[in-house]
Amino acid sequence: MKTVVVGMSGGVDSSVTALLLKEQGYKVIGLFMRNWEEDEECPAAQDYEDVVAVCHQLDIPHYSVNFSKEYWNEVFLHCLQEYAAGFTPNPDILCNREIKFKVFLQRALALGGDYLATGHYCRRLERGGQWHLGRGLDPEKDQSYFLYTLKSSILKRVLFPLGELHKTEVRALAERYGLETARKKDSTGICFIGKRDFKSFLSRYLAPEPGNFETLSGRVVGRHEGIAFYTIGQRKGLHIGGEGEAWFVVGKDPARQVVYIEQGDHPALYAEGLMAMEGSWIGGVPTFPLRCQAKIRYRAQDVACTLYEERGGLKVIFDEPQKAVTPRQSIVFYQNELCLGGAMIEQPLPNILVVS
Repeated sequence: MKTVVVGMSGGVDSSVTALLLKEQGYKVIGLFMRNWEEDEECPAAQDYEDVVAVCHQLDIPHYSVNFSKEYWNEVFLHCLQEYAAGFTPNPDILCNREIKFKVFLQRALALGGDYLATGHYCRRLERGGQWHLGRGLDPEKDQSYFLYTLKSSILKRVLFPLGELHKTEVRALAERYGLETARKKDSTGICFIGKRDFKSFLSRYLAPEPGNFETLSGRVVGRHEGIAFYTIGQRKGLHIGGEGEAWFVVGKDPARQVVYIEQGDHPALYAEGLMAMEGSWIGGVPTFPLRCQAKIRYRAQDVACTLYEERGGLKVIFDEPQKAVTPRQSIVFYQNELCLGGAMIEQPLPNILVVS
């Protein structure tokens, strides 16, 4: 009998993951992970109580591990550096690479697990003797975007039981079996921020550096509280009055502490392509040029594109211009159901901040 260690968060998805694997005949162990020193906005204690309750219902053993130090060093400090530099990082992707599928996977294997299972909505697919990452069948919940840094060698040790299901089916299974978490709301946002105001939280770690809102022509139209608090494409929270259409963030100049804004559906919001770095490929580096589809953010629609190798990185040219291409966010590449890998966005093309 194979042993599967299930990463249990106290939510309905990981609870049903454990349920399904036990029904399939695996020996199942629940493993709860703490990534943040608990406070009133990150209620790890309540989540762990829910894990314990579900494990008792399923009659499986459970353990808890604390990776707060690793998370602080490998994820949070990196995010602070990125915010301070004026970028918008994606801690979920970094957490998956450095914590969940590295130190957490190692702990699962040390417990005697043959596999680690998680409640992600994605699939592992075998192609040509290698394991690949596939989209989850529920298009509203597919989470392959956040897992593009996984390698085939890791996927052979990982199971995603929810990849074939829709969220409604998962909820129905939890209800049918009377799981403690059946009606628990999904968690949203980043644990270390929780329900708090983003600006007030970040200000605890980074000293705000106010600066100007400027148009691309150099006209000063207001003051901002710090470039860390704004992201490309942002409309809300700028507090710029006056006549005309809404203002949008179209760029930043960290050296001058300037946030560039323009009104309406401005051409500066769109990019014909982008440069990317730190490419990560699940089944090995592909042959270029490569035709594929891409997502420039989690909720973005797929866009057809062509990839080229250039200057040690990637040049991506879209079939249609894309809105709000954001440096330090991830672009993830697909060929139909397969997630090929991804890279870190370096800059949009053309780069509006160097165009005269």
